[in-house]
Amino acid sequence: MNTFSLKTKVYTGPGSLEALRNLSARSAFLVCDPFMVRSKMADLVSGPLGERGISCRVFSEVVPDPTVQAVAKGVKAIGEVLPDLVVALGGGSAIDTAKAVLKIYTGGGQARPFFVAIPTTSGTGSEVTAFSVVSDPEKAVKYPLVDEEMLPDIAILDPTLTLSVPAAVTADTGMDVFTHALEAYVSPQATDFTDALAQKAITLVCENLPQLYRDGKDECRRERLHNASCMAGIAFNEASLGLNHGMAHALGGRFHIPHGRSNALLLPDVISYNAGLMGNECPESLRARARYAELAKMLGLPAANPLAGAYNLIGTVRGLLDTLSFPKGIAGTGLGRQEFEEGLPDLSRAALEDRCTGANPVPAALEQIEAIYRRAYLGQ
Repeated sequence: MNTFSLKTKVYTGPGSLEALRNLSARSAFLVCDPFMVRSKMADLVSGPLGERGISCRVFSEVVPDPTVQAVAKGVKAIGEVLPDLVVALGGGSAIDTAKAVLKIYTGGGQARPFFVAIPTTSGTGSEVTAFSVVSDPEKAVKYPLVDEEMLPDIAILDPTLTLSVPAAVTADTGMDVFTHALEAYVSPQATDFTDALAQKAITLVCENLPQLYRDGKDECRRERLHNASCMAGIAFNEASLGLNHGMAHALGGRFHIPHGRSNALLLPDVISYNAGLMGNECPESLRARARYAELAKMLGLPAANPLAGAYNLIGTVRGLLDTLSFPKGIAGTGLGRQEFEEGLPDLSRAALEDRCTGANPVPAALEQIEAIYRRAYLGQ
């Protein structure tokens, strides 16, 4: 028996921030990073709330790849406010921080505040997922948290908030969307409902990301990519992710490569592995190969048979990475071969133990993960 649910109410399009004026609360706790305060974007939230008579405490100590230390500071701060409304404003780091803070705060016995997520990048889909990823820099690992209570009550997708996102970040986050949708589509837990969302997200990324990389001020394409991010988030929240994200979490946690970039650099070789093209053909890989071929056909690629479809999909992904000026393999990020090889055993173990890896369509052993990392390092 399968299920499909969507708790979060989603407001979309230019001007959707006006939805803040419909909220009622006594006090709010706004989670964002320091740039949101310096750029006055935080005022776009605190202003409308103030007009509603809602006091707003701003917590702006969010850091990239949210850390356990930043979350602990947030828990302390929210405990001083006891809000009935929490708003997360920013990229995945801000929304994931707010989720982790809420999980610990309510786990301590406090009533759960109403939770609003406002993404300012198009990548994580965190505004509609029960996932949060927190890093421990001292241990060089990332911890995926999963709890339905972390799902926002409202998501506001206003594309005007993404117009100033730099081209490199647009590329990284856009490929994160693509990876979310791709992994959801080949997941053993995929359903007709998640397939529809994943397929649409992949189409929107392919149709809009290259153009946005060249012209980030195209508001129409920004809206489409913002919607794609949300759709992919809903898809993987229901169908789960897989090995690509398990390996990306480990790679980013140890070597501090941005999450979307980590996903993108691993993706061609993870597809190869899942499709049974690394000497690992099995019934599970044949199923995944057929699913990849379906996506290839959807994108108008030659797919006379599943094998051809999988190969052409891989070629298209590599072409997309070239168009978006991604480095050639992990080596292209500046990570030296010796440092990579020395860290590879721990890196592979962390990927194997990652919660996402357990949902991969094709089981992977430690030595197979090491082989994928080595191929992705060279990017050939």
